[in-house]
Amino acid sequence: MRYLAQVHKNEFLDQYHLRLLARQEEDYLWTIIPEEALILLGKSHTMSEKLLVLVELSPTGEIERLEDACDWVLKLVQTYLSSGITPEFLQQETERAEEWRQSLTLQNQDLARRTLELEARREQIQALEESLKRDRNGTQKDISSGS
Repeated sequence: MRYLAQVHKNEFLDQYHLRLLARQEEDYLWTIIPEEALILLGKSHTMSEKLLVLVELSPTGEIERLEDACDWVLKLVQTYLSSGITPEFLQQETERAEEWRQSLTLQNQDLARRTLELEARREQIQALEESLKRDRNGTQKDISSGS
């Protein structure tokens, strides 16, 4: 699993650790980690204090990959913040999409209702046609037997 973490130095143990800040749930979905979660790096790792890093952890919690998050953060800024995509904009877009979804649902329901009405009218017309045929056949039989 992929995490955003910050490097801290544990003075007591004289080694660095990572404080996990957020966890990647999906490609573009991250969850903030509210509780303090730490991973010791060991004495062999020396890094800059407060450095943001991306860390891949195995299912057992072992560090599989560790990289500076600078490029990742710059990509976020370039992709989302330089084009004016704000949380308010995203909220408005979400609301608009929900309104469209509701409108389409109503249109679909209306279309289904009209389809049922048309089907009922078609059945009525077929019943009337059958009734007219019977009446015609009955009238023709009356005429031919009366002659």
